[in-house]
Amino acid sequence: MAETVFSKILRGEIPCHKVYEDDHVLAFLDVHPIARGHTLVIPKEPAPTLDVLSDDAAAACGRVLPRIARAVLAATGATAFNVLQNNGPDAHQAVFHVHFHIIPKHADGSGLGIGWKSGPLADGATLATAIAAKV
Repeated sequence: MAETVFSKILRGEIPCHKVYEDDHVLAFLDVHPIARGHTLVIPKEPAPTLDVLSDDAAAACGRVLPRIARAVLAATGATAFNVLQNNGPDAHQAVFHVHFHIIPKHADGSGLGIGWKSGPLADGATLATAIAAKV
């Protein structure tokens, strides 16, 4: 995997505002936040995208995401939040190490804005079968 800013943070070469750490996960404040309390949760296992992350590292992230989200809400006073996770440049991923954004939504409107262009599901049965066969 290519060297990233997160690799340097994990090695202690770049400081961060740490909010949580265990043997498998590190969480810290985003230095370019969308909203006050914007926190990144990263696995210590190097993987550029979620689809190549091990089950164990994914489970470790999943175990701490709710705990960190509760802490962000309690510390900031926000009452809502988004969890964002991007994979690949076409999905707006900027740092190629798996990471989850916990982005509080504040009363002043700060936080993540989302545009969602949905449409009808045309081939649900066929697509579900194709995906299920790959799981």
